[in-house]
Amino acid sequence: MVVEKPWCLRADYAGGMLLAIDTSAGTSVAVVDLEGGVLSELTTVDTMRHAEVIGGMVRDALAQASVTPARLSGVVAGMGPGPFTGLRVGIAAAKAFALGAGKPLVPIVSHDAVALERYSAGHTGPLLVVTDARRRELYWSAYGGVDVLGIPLRSGGPGLAKPAEVPHADLPRYDAASVSAGQLGLLAEWLYAHRRPFAEDRPLYLRSPDVTPSTGPKRVTA
Repeated sequence: MVVEKPWCLRADYAGGMLLAIDTSAGTSVAVVDLEGGVLSELTTVDTMRHAEVIGGMVRDALAQASVTPARLSGVVAGMGPGPFTGLRVGIAAAKAFALGAGKPLVPIVSHDAVALERYSAGHTGPLLVVTDARRRELYWSAYGGVDVLGIPLRSGGPGLAKPAEVPHADLPRYDAASVSAGQLGLLAEWLYAHRRPFAEDRPLYLRSPDVTPSTGPKRVTA
């Protein structure tokens, strides 16, 4: 079991209604309530248009739930693992919205939300969650089951590997095309309600970005 650092439990988050955003695999936005569950959720598996669609999806998710920013208790950000370009869009959007609304940011590991969805759907026992990392690589996280509260217990990862080198080949595997922001928000609510720590406020890219800063001007020869 992987236990997050206790200091990651946010003292300024008091539970309640949340806006949840994840762009680790596709784009998903949801409004979640501790008592009412998922009030609205919009998801697209398109991995190329995160920046173009995120603003409209946030607006529409709030409208469908009939919720104003002032009624939110916090903003959940899926921290990955995910490719640099896509993942940073969702995290930046969540942080910007949280800052503008004066609400705390609640970081959650994206794969944990996928695991929660699978276990809630009836899966039992060990599980391997896999998402596309591009560059012919995969992200993976292993789970040993759930605790007495139904919260997934991560036993390995998140990690990055070539398809033929993904570990835990003996575990039942689930390849997720997207991460449900609704499940992300529900997990945040459950963790808070039972005084469990959130994740670290640190994006899980697990590798260097596709584009790196220039080392300086190139030398020009005649």
